[in-house]
Amino acid sequence: MESENRPLDALNQSRGKRIMVELKNQKQFIGKLKAFDIHINVVLDDTEELENGEVKRRLGTVFLRGDTIILISPAH
Repeated sequence: MESENRPLDALNQSRGKRIMVELKNQKQFIGKLKAFDIHINVVLDDTEELENGEVKRRLGTVFLRGDTIILISPAH
């Protein structure tokens, strides 16, 4: 069995690594996962907002509310 059995375990493995987050409003953000909670509210550092796969703007540290997130993935 894998060591990552629960979603929060998988997210914890990504702490300190770059992830991509997509929101319900189609916006995408890439940044380093700094923190998260049981509601999947996340804090990202060195965050960039993407539009059509390209960097639209650099935002620094951001807080993304968990109920707006539809996807979290390792960044490439």
